[in-house]
Amino acid sequence: MPHTRPATHAVSHTLHFPELDRSITAQADESVFQSARRQGLRLVGACGGRGTCGTCVVRVTEGHVDATPASAISEPAAIGPNPTHSRKKWLRACQIHAHSDCSIEVAPRSLAPVVRAEADTAGVPEMLALDASVRSHDITVPAATLADNLSDADRVLRALGASNLTLDLKAAQTLSPLLRKQSNDEHWSLRVRQRGQELIDFAPSASRTLGLAVDLGTTNAAAFLVDLETGARLASLGIENPQTAWGADLISRINNAVRSDSTREELRAAAVTAINALAHDLCHAVGASREQIVDAVVCGNTAMHHLLLGLPVVQLGRAPFVATARAAMDLKARELGLSIAPGAWVHIVANVGGFVGGDHVTALLATQDRWQGCRTALVMDIGTNTEISLVHGGRILSASCPSGPALEGGHISCGMRAAEGAIERVSLEAGRITVRTIGNLAPVGLCGSGVLDALAVLRSANIVNARGRLAADHPDVQELNGQRVAVLAPGVHFSQDDVRAVQLAKAAIRTGVDMLLQHQGLHEQDIDRFIIAGAFGAYIDISSGMAIGLFPKLPMERFEQVGNAAGLGVRQMLASQAARARATELASTCEYVELSTRSEFQKVFLHHIGFPS
Repeated sequence: MPHTRPATHAVSHTLHFPELDRSITAQADESVFQSARRQGLRLVGACGGRGTCGTCVVRVTEGHVDATPASAISEPAAIGPNPTHSRKKWLRACQIHAHSDCSIEVAPRSLAPVVRAEADTAGVPEMLALDASVRSHDITVPAATLADNLSDADRVLRALGASNLTLDLKAAQTLSPLLRKQSNDEHWSLRVRQRGQELIDFAPSASRTLGLAVDLGTTNAAAFLVDLETGARLASLGIENPQTAWGADLISRINNAVRSDSTREELRAAAVTAINALAHDLCHAVGASREQIVDAVVCGNTAMHHLLLGLPVVQLGRAPFVATARAAMDLKARELGLSIAPGAWVHIVANVGGFVGGDHVTALLATQDRWQGCRTALVMDIGTNTEISLVHGGRILSASCPSGPALEGGHISCGMRAAEGAIERVSLEAGRITVRTIGNLAPVGLCGSGVLDALAVLRSANIVNARGRLAADHPDVQELNGQRVAVLAPGVHFSQDDVRAVQLAKAAIRTGVDMLLQHQGLHEQDIDRFIIAGAFGAYIDISSGMAIGLFPKLPMERFEQVGNAAGLGVRQMLASQAARARATELASTCEYVELSTRSEFQKVFLHHIGFPS
């Protein structure tokens, strides 16, 4: 353990993170994890800093902290495949406070570069059907003279042949300087951006007219830059949602937001910061500026929607899980704090109900050509919050399942994001466990697709029995800290608690499927098409999902993995007013079904806790 000593009365200390080349200030009353979160330094913390998951592990190489037995991590997986120091020196960052300036080493699982934050066809050209809300006009107006001294705004309106348009104030403030800068003594020219009956932006002639589509997911935030004059997708980028510092699951974030208005504002600011960072990086990638983004569309589940807009979330955290508002919203980008064109609008996609939000609406929009025409189809967007819609007989029944982060590697002892070195495939060769990692690097941890594979392999080899118990008599099963673990690779294991976490997640999802089918008087074999959406859903092995009971046993040809359908749907809405109208129609058509309050929920859930024989 790092040397400990009684707390001092110092106001703050400096924490240096050599691997990240960052130094931050730690206040006396906050943990190392809280200090990092406050200053935007990424430490994985699936439980949001409650000290229950062990993912925020660090080692204090210099300095003094108040290390206690509760803060210690003694698992070799905390430090990766080749530990070279005492295991007891690894500590939960959320459970230690600095008592001096410190130098802190971050565990490899937090440092590994994420390579699958957004599953999409990168590099493949995409042309969206174009009917944009914002239109551009290049105009030339005569320079003002004593004989023609109309206001600059009136001159623009005259050139457009319209007198009933309004001007956004921020746009109007840029008009006069821009006209005179982009002109000669006789003629003034510029580009005018119009949205409905409002002129929202003025720019030099022939400037780009860009749009930003954002899928604000619980785990990842994915954004797309679209040319609103051609419909071409110019660039895509996905990053981790920085709100994960307050917890990997929605309830953790809601609970944090409820504790104080300042924390709720921190969560809101984190989402805005992520969107601004995505906008900056996307524009930089194509040689554009953020001021050229003149329209935006954002989708997210109900909790993400509320946290972004600063809406109260206390009523979302308890039955009957009522939203403050569910209809689509249009508001100025500057009201949210987005750093794009000051006069630009943002369209916030409508929610369905409960935790079924706008991201599921956009997923339904993007996949409608796949489920329309089927007698019975099921659309599932797997994530920390899994949404399911059953389409049958002209009705769409929608429900959400609190699957938690286990299936994406969260709350798993050696879990990590889909980064280099993460185990993504597990198999059995000659009775022993073998693995494959992203990037074919030495194993550092286990990502979502690897979690599913690992459990399927452990079950097929009877290393895990039908009730979820790890066997004691297999050479790959060891005892660690009084608990059985299956060793997948040096320093990476799958524990009994991990098995239980996946059991709870898969049982919640399967219960959602069964109860929606029961609601319509259907059987699982009646599903003609099973559409699996989501970045995680793009990489999982369907057969592994069926082996552990996550999916019903259907012919493989009935399954279709479509990747980030929410991302495609939100792009379609950005490019097309018709798509926005259709999304609004879908949101109102979906019938939300709250499953957890139904009397049969517990019985069905317990039925799916075990594994198929």
